[in-house]
Amino acid sequence: MSGGSFHVHGPHDHELEHAREHAAHGHGDEAGHEGIGGGSLTNQIALFTAVIATVGAIFAYMGGATQANAGLYKNTAAIRKTEASNQWNYFQAKSTKQSLAELSRDLAPSAADRDKYQAKVDRYEKEKKEIQAAAEKIEADAAAWDKKSDEQMHLHHRWAQATTALQVSIALAAIALLTRKRWLEWGMFGVGAVGLGIGVAAVLHV
Repeated sequence: MSGGSFHVHGPHDHELEHAREHAAHGHGDEAGHEGIGGGSLTNQIALFTAVIATVGAIFAYMGGATQANAGLYKNTAAIRKTEASNQWNYFQAKSTKQSLAELSRDLAPSAADRDKYQAKVDRYEKEKKEIQAAAEKIEADAAAWDKKSDEQMHLHHRWAQATTALQVSIALAAIALLTRKRWLEWGMFGVGAVGLGIGVAAVLHV
């Protein structure tokens, strides 16, 4: 789920404008709709919707940013894995050369030839250790980038969940504004609180 797909300014736009129009009428509308309706409810929903839409836009941006980071880190990890594979191929080539040098040493007719091939064996052994150390370091680096990518993707899911909850809350706000139902207003507050809670969890990397 990409960050660009979260449109927090969707279903509530018309209702927010409607709320502003009603709020402009002042206390006359409030007097005519005491209790579950009226200006107080309209003003509450208008304010709530504006705040939640703003927070939702921030959450959507963070969701897109963490998804981009996850892709970048995963790509870096793949590059490092390729580099590690190249190092291991180089290591294998050195092992093959070392084996041939050992065979030549064992079949050498003179001590001088054996010493010459032994020097090659020692050199290849030293080079293999250096290559192995480099390959293991690159592999560890690739694993670290993989872990960072997984962490960013986890945060992306958190931001996506928070954004979705806020979108549902805005939808409930629109319905509450149309139906004048107090329980829907409480519902929008409840779902909005859940969305904010998930957002806080994302900030804390939970």
